[in-house]
Amino acid sequence: MSTVTVFLRSSLIALGSMIFLNGCSSPSDENNIPAETPEAKPAPSLYIVQIEQMKFLPADITVHSGDTIMWVNNDIVAHDITEEKNKSWSSSLLQPGKSWKLVPKSSADYYCSIHAVMKGSFEVK
Repeated sequence: MSTVTVFLRSSLIALGSMIFLNGCSSPSDENNIPAETPEAKPAPSLYIVQIEQMKFLPADITVHSGDTIMWVNNDIVAHDITEEKNKSWSSSLLQPGKSWKLVPKSSADYYCSIHAVMKGSFEVK
């Protein structure tokens, strides 16, 4: 075998070894920056407000953006749920045993427009 052939073969083996070892080495700290991931949001929750004995139970609740509030009429008479300040939203008339849902966008005070003594509120965080 000629000296040139031995030199080329040795050079190729050395070059292949360097490429292999470089591929197996761990990245430097500069390249090992963790990717930022968006903060996971909790799944929306369902909050139930019972309507019983001319009251909203619980009368005041705190929910998060995207949560659902469901009012269930367990009373013996019909009721509704109406935003108090501007009357910007209202349920239909809820007969006993019926329910109504809302995904609120902002905090509000509400009442039953049929029985104005019935009041409640929710805060959206």
